[in-house]
Amino acid sequence: MASARRPSLWRQDRTAYLFLLPWLLGFFCLTLGPMVYSFYLSLTKFNLLNSPRWLGLQNYVQIFTDDASFLQSLKITFQYVLLSVPLRLIFALLVAMALNKGIRALGIYRTVYYIPSLLGGSVAIAIVWKKIFDGDGLFNHFLATFGIEGPAWIANPLYVLYTIVTLSVWQFGSAMVIFLAGLKQIPADLYEASEVDGAGKVRQFFRITLPLLSPVLFFNLVMSIINSFQVFTPGYVIGDGRGGPIDSTLFYTLYLYLKGFSFFDMGYASALAWIMLAIIGAFTALVFVTSKYWVFYGDGKEERG
Repeated sequence: MASARRPSLWRQDRTAYLFLLPWLLGFFCLTLGPMVYSFYLSLTKFNLLNSPRWLGLQNYVQIFTDDASFLQSLKITFQYVLLSVPLRLIFALLVAMALNKGIRALGIYRTVYYIPSLLGGSVAIAIVWKKIFDGDGLFNHFLATFGIEGPAWIANPLYVLYTIVTLSVWQFGSAMVIFLAGLKQIPADLYEASEVDGAGKVRQFFRITLPLLSPVLFFNLVMSIINSFQVFTPGYVIGDGRGGPIDSTLFYTLYLYLKGFSFFDMGYASALAWIMLAIIGAFTALVFVTSKYWVFYGDGKEERG
């Protein structure tokens, strides 16, 4: 019987691998292969015109010991992540809770709030944002109606990063939709029972909503951190492609781009890319490790990481 089944099982496996073949080809040829080659390039001097010249760890040593722009780009990127991630998640959760009240035309509101997530990363929106916060832009005209003279937000290194953070918060739609789906999975009888026990809205939020929504919050947090570290378009457009003014929009990915495609130092840029991969991996691992203390599931068990 076993020998008679083997051809059937082999045919099933062969069919499965046949359907997986396009993904496998894409993974090995378009993802894994370029990643391995980029790591090799990070150990070389390569300017696209000549063959790579082996340097060993020299690129990494130079980055950490003799590159002020690297430290500046890290500083700007960390500031952006620490500001944009919590603000976007808080705003998305508040809107999701408002939409979870059973309002009419929920699908329309959900679509309208989700649209910025689709458009916010585009060059066109970044240009519009630049015009809004220009010295003579729409936002300053709005402030002028109240007798307030606003600064040139995007030309001032003290304010320009906050305009980009505002753009990030405006793109709360995807996190909001996921939060809304999670809120709808929370049983209503839990709130009813807590009301009988005298629990108010604030206590219900911290004792029921937040714990039961923590797996969704965990997912949104990880995705937001990964996406925020890779911010590029707003910094490139608003900072005129150079991270201006005075390197105040020199995000890490923008610096990597400038090294690779403006100065044609692909080996150095590859080393920067691998350092960014390590940083994102470290932050993601930190969230996973700490999740056992604040992520809870319906069976009452905590996530053990």
